[in-house]
Amino acid sequence: MAEIVKESVTTQNEGPKEAVTTETKRVASSSQTVEYLIYFIFGFLEILLTFRLVLKLMGASIASAFVGLIYGLTGIFILPFEGIFRRGFTKGIETTSVLEPSTVVAIIVYAFLAWGVVKLVRILSGERQTSTE
Repeated sequence: MAEIVKESVTTQNEGPKEAVTTETKRVASSSQTVEYLIYFIFGFLEILLTFRLVLKLMGASIASAFVGLIYGLTGIFILPFEGIFRRGFTKGIETTSVLEPSTVVAIIVYAFLAWGVVKLVRILSGERQTSTE
C-alpha cells in the first residue's frame, strides 16, 4: 500500500525527554496503482450516474448546460440497461420528476464490475494481498 508511516519513539535519559520521529515511505506496486486507477475511473462514473439519477428525480431542465452535459456523458453508460424496467413519472406543478430504474441498475452493475476487475488484476498480478487490521 502507498502510505506514509510515522513512528514516534520517546527515550528517557537522565536529561530532558527526547522524541525521535522516523518516517517510512511505502510505494505502491504497479498492480496497486492499476487498482487505484480502476477505482478512480469507476468512482467518477458512479458519481456522474448518481448526478443523473438525482437530476431526473428532481425534474431538472434539459435547457441547463450542466444538466445537458451530465445527460450526454452518462447516456451511453445506461444504454445497455434501458428497457429492463419502465420509467416512473410524477407530474408536478412546474416539472416532471422521472425515476429511471436503468440508472439505478447501471450504478449497481458498474460497482460490481469495478470490484470484479480489481479482483482480476490482483489474480493476474500474482501478488499476495494482506489485510491490515
